[in-house]
Amino acid sequence: MVSRKPTITDVAALAGVSVAAVSKVVNGKGSISAATRDRVLTAASKLRWTPSAAAVALRSAKTRAIGMVAKRSPDLLSADPHFTLLISGIEDELSPLGYGLLLHIVGEEPTAEEAAYRRLADERRVDGVVLTESRIGDTRFELLRALDLTAVLVGTPWRDDPVPSVQATGPADGIRAAVEHLVGHGHRHIAYVSGPEDRVHTLHRRRVFEDALAAHGLTPSHSLVSDFTAAGAAHAIGTLLTGHRRPTAVLFANDSMAVAGMSAARRLGVDVPGELSVIGHDDLPLGELVHPRLTTVRQDLVGLGRAAARVLLAALGEVEGTPTDIRPPELVVRESTAPAPGRT
Repeated sequence: MVSRKPTITDVAALAGVSVAAVSKVVNGKGSISAATRDRVLTAASKLRWTPSAAAVALRSAKTRAIGMVAKRSPDLLSADPHFTLLISGIEDELSPLGYGLLLHIVGEEPTAEEAAYRRLADERRVDGVVLTESRIGDTRFELLRALDLTAVLVGTPWRDDPVPSVQATGPADGIRAAVEHLVGHGHRHIAYVSGPEDRVHTLHRRRVFEDALAAHGLTPSHSLVSDFTAAGAAHAIGTLLTGHRRPTAVLFANDSMAVAGMSAARRLGVDVPGELSVIGHDDLPLGELVHPRLTTVRQDLVGLGRAAARVLLAALGEVEGTPTDIRPPELVVRESTAPAPGRT
């Protein structure tokens, strides 16, 4: 009987740690406690296990790829060009250095995103990852540290963390400008349709919206939670226009929802902007193609992508950490907003 050679999995099992922890001890990388290191070395000695020179060289080699995991359904991604613009900014920085972007779309299954990050780390497929859509109670930072994956977040983190983040100066200033625009046009009944409540930007923008109204002695007509989809926006408009205290203006969390909301309002016989003013967010190309053209908060998605890639490449030692300029949010006024009904 020929016994097989011990593997890194055997060492991890004997030491009572993860394979990633054994890898960190072997490679001298990552944060590992002295006690864990001792357990790993003791287990390796008992099993007479040593990593092959080829395996160590392979693990230390760069893949020249960056990963991004999108926790959204393919249908939702195809309907929202937000990610396309962000990715184009990332590619602007990666391509000249011979790096590629590896995109995983995992849907909304609870464990799918974590599994995707673990595959990327275990198979050594990327040198780092770009995180998007910071969430309340976000556990990805701790996971990526455990996997020894370098990361950068696009957006506002839910709490302070060593993982760097990139965002525009005054990320919610566009919401404040939108409220000022509507109030200046005589609107007093203004509603807000947000994205999912677990997103950090949802809470930040809603607070700015409420504070901006309060500065004028106003409260929100309604504040509804949706899911970034056209169907969700249409449902929200149906609720707003057939319920109590009908608003004269609505802010949406993104342009796709705003365009769907305008269409739903017209189906209900409500004129936009004569009876209902509508404002979107992001300034996606479709806002210029609809009638009336969409008033929106412009967000520099391409600049955010460039900045995120630049920070990540700097952490990987590929470039100097020169910051990339990100234009601050600004209100772009078009034809979907007008004075409140009865005011000229």
